[in-house]
Amino acid sequence: MVGTIIGAIIGGLIIGALARLVLPGKQNISLLMTIIIGILGSLIASWLVFQLGYKNSNGGFEFIPFLVGIVVAAILIVIYGNVTGRRKV
Repeated sequence: MVGTIIGAIIGGLIIGALARLVLPGKQNISLLMTIIIGILGSLIASWLVFQLGYKNSNGGFEFIPFLVGIVVAAILIVIYGNVTGRRKV
């Protein structure tokens, strides 16, 4: 269980950081919020991709959910910035 939580935090950090890199300009959000948004983006993307019928039949790393997770996290970062009123500099 602890390994799963640590894995989710690390994965959220990676996905959140990559989402911030994809977006133009500077996002004024904390590291903790980046991790939370990355985790949410990953969870939403994984659920969506598997609902659409994605199967990882050959095993290994699942690239499609990872890439969709970055896109979803980027969308969540934009939404968060608009809701909190934090503008890009």
